[in-house]
Amino acid sequence: MSRLRAALLFCAALALPQAALAAQCGNDGAGFARWKAEFAQEAARAGVGQRGLDALAQAQYSSRTIWADRNQKSFNYSLEKFMQVRGADTIVAQGRQRKARNPGLYAALERQYGVPAGILIAIHGMETGFGNFMGDTPVVSAITTLAYDCRRADFFTPHAIGALKLVDHGAITGATKGARHGELGHTQFLPGNALTYGVDATGNGRVDFYDPTDALASTANYLRQKGWRAGQGYQQGQPNFAVIREWNAAGVYQKAIAIMAARIDG
Repeated sequence: MSRLRAALLFCAALALPQAALAAQCGNDGAGFARWKAEFAQEAARAGVGQRGLDALAQAQYSSRTIWADRNQKSFNYSLEKFMQVRGADTIVAQGRQRKARNPGLYAALERQYGVPAGILIAIHGMETGFGNFMGDTPVVSAITTLAYDCRRADFFTPHAIGALKLVDHGAITGATKGARHGELGHTQFLPGNALTYGVDATGNGRVDFYDPTDALASTANYLRQKGWRAGQGYQQGQPNFAVIREWNAAGVYQKAIAIMAARIDG
């Protein structure tokens, strides 16, 4: 046996115990309690503390999350229909008013992160109607349900770890409510992104995604870290349109944000 082959086999052998410890996904709620017990070990290895593990233990399988994940329709609409259903005209009108009421905040965010007011306001309006509805489902239950579900477990598992770490940090609790896919706060961050890109813009010592200032600053930071170029355009074919794709993968959403943002900034 060659040294290279021996080395590869040795490395593969080392990987086996880790793989064996991975929590097993499921397609209904029957195995969720077992999965949580297995996932708790995985979470602890990833650095989740006792508060996060307690929140995991109390999480409930979210049938409404699974229903929402299986029945997404609006992203298949035409751009015109999507903007009508999402209330684009109302978002633009209210967004202009919000910008006029608090120009200093948006100017400061643009100076620091390079992201213009229209983009942040359009996202805020699209995601939660400017905080009027931030979700009705416990974040930890929603995101752990998706991490358990076999359909997209690989994608949601890091966000489940992120949610438990947010509990450790005091940013959320096991009872904090968000959207049915586990997004949280004014601009609906997935938990792993919230953990990575969250900003304490108010200076009170904690990142609060249910505070609009922290949420908007965190959104601007996310976009900057994803490659936003200050002063560059954000319509289709312009440099920053690719960054909008990082926020949401649906093409119709990306186009709507760019159009609404231009109308708000105009």
